[in-house]
Amino acid sequence: MTDKKTAGGEALSFLVRNIKVPYTEPLESAVSLGEQKLIRLLGRNNRPAIEGAKLYKTSVDARKKPDIAYVCTVLVTARCRRGAAEQAAKESPDLSLFEEEDFSIPHGDETMAEQPVIVGFGPAGMFSALLLAEQGFKPVIIERGDDIDARTAAVEQFYRTKILDPDSNIQFGAGGAGTFSDGKLMTRIGDPKCSYILRRFVEFGAPENILIKAKPHVGTDVLLHVVTALRAHLASLGCTFHFRTTMREILYKAAADGSRRAYAVRTDGGDSPCGAVLLALGHSARDTHKMLFESGMTVLPKPFSVGVRIEHLQSAINEAAYGAAARATAACGAVGSGILLPPAEYAVSFREKAISGGEEPRGVYSFCMCPGGEVMAAASETGGVVVNGMSRSGRDGVNANAALAVSVRPSDYGNTPMAAIGFQRALEQKAFLAGGADYAAPAQTVGDFLTGKHGTRPTTVQPSYMNGHVAMCDLHEILPGFVSAMLETGIRVFERQLPGFSSDAAVLTGVETRTSSPVRLLRGETYLAEHTDNIYPVGEGAGYAGGITSAAADGLNAALALMKRYRPKD
Repeated sequence: MTDKKTAGGEALSFLVRNIKVPYTEPLESAVSLGEQKLIRLLGRNNRPAIEGAKLYKTSVDARKKPDIAYVCTVLVTARCRRGAAEQAAKESPDLSLFEEEDFSIPHGDETMAEQPVIVGFGPAGMFSALLLAEQGFKPVIIERGDDIDARTAAVEQFYRTKILDPDSNIQFGAGGAGTFSDGKLMTRIGDPKCSYILRRFVEFGAPENILIKAKPHVGTDVLLHVVTALRAHLASLGCTFHFRTTMREILYKAAADGSRRAYAVRTDGGDSPCGAVLLALGHSARDTHKMLFESGMTVLPKPFSVGVRIEHLQSAINEAAYGAAARATAACGAVGSGILLPPAEYAVSFREKAISGGEEPRGVYSFCMCPGGEVMAAASETGGVVVNGMSRSGRDGVNANAALAVSVRPSDYGNTPMAAIGFQRALEQKAFLAGGADYAAPAQTVGDFLTGKHGTRPTTVQPSYMNGHVAMCDLHEILPGFVSAMLETGIRVFERQLPGFSSDAAVLTGVETRTSSPVRLLRGETYLAEHTDNIYPVGEGAGYAGGITSAAADGLNAALALMKRYRPKD
């Protein structure tokens, strides 16, 4: 909001934090409480004239049961003296002045010889395309998978027939791997573009409440429509889409500075001339990573994590998080009444003690927790089993699931990029064979896993993977020893953090191998790949992001870097 000097001071915007509202009271009451708190914090001598207020962020604080509350931040606009306001903000951690981010869009002087080509239509590809298209660049978008409708049909067919389409599945296709997930938009990167990303999601059909939730999520059922609407908008701006099209090679010529300059992208559908290439590959484009490595691009191995999915009853997670309030919430009626608590989430982690002079201590942690969700069959290569988590917007399924992931160091697999990919692939192939070679996932109850048994059938917690298409196995025979040992330690530690976590009836399903890219495409501060003149590696597949929002922000930043140099061809 623009500051405007008046006789009564300036119109300033403030973030007023740590406003607690009991979960039994309407959340909207935080707005008036925020106004009152601002008046107190500014002090008697700088009493503000309130001009407006709205909820900015909300989260649930269940640490002190039964006093569970929503903790809110309120955005308040008021007229007051700036100097006094700045002093009050210095003195209180609960107050800060708020300025809308300056999202200026530069254009360079160099005219692009051809349209930019974006390889991949996941979050990084979508948001780089969005920014470029709205600035007149009309990018050409290449995506190895299908559009949303055909991709959804391919996933459904895989579930029915157990015949995998390696080019269109839960990993590949419009929207990227995040499309068939919880649609989590939470990130810790701190990039001011994150609020821009949330606003654009809302513009294309996401619920407005993601703008105020501390842990926003969309849900797969809604995200499918968001991706479709965003694609239609890009098409209206002149973007060209090539689905079911895989990049096979980048064609180069020498640039003036001696680096390599891409002039075309070779695909299985022909060559596409390019003024620049944005590589938004996603973390599972293993064949493309291999091609880039063999063609001389600098590809480095990096740490990543592998593990399993753990499932509990969502009602048990609610009880552990909220206590008696979980039962009160369940009896209140439909979600949206203003007094209900959301399905409980959790985040747990444990790290070994550091060894002086040794390697980074190994950790085990929960990842991509999906309340009221299901475990998904996320393979993208024939002969491999991969699990992931998904939930819909209502998060109203019976089970909760989360990845339990153990950190893998480069020294664990040989410290080369192809060995990193091979490490993941070998686990997936072992899981495939252990499950019976028909994409059944190997599973084990937590009770058996912790006591060295196997074969106990699930009871209260029924596996949700492929509608129960699992084979009860000993996961220790599939996972590396250090992964199994850390999972055992973690489950016991997490029981102290979340009672019931180590329940004998909880179910583990494997293997989770796609938590992040195992490789990084090295780039410099200008986002250009090392030793290239016009190639921009972006997002998760390039090793620079870890989720929908961070990948989208990385795509935006790469597009800004490109536009700082170029102006559109036309």
